[in-house]
Amino acid sequence: MAYKISDECISCGACAAECPVEAISEGDGKYVIDADACISCGNCANVCPVGAPAEE
Repeated sequence: MAYKISDECISCGACAAECPVEAISEGDGKYVIDADACISCGNCANVCPVGAPAEE
């Protein structure tokens, strides 16, 4: 199941730097995850300082 970034996102970019498939990009006010590209590895959730990424 793909991860999704909540509104808690502070746009720090830590998650995007850790994504091995480059599924995370900067969106409008927060980062977003391409659900089709996400491999549910959890790297984004492990590095997020506010816990914004979570499995849907």
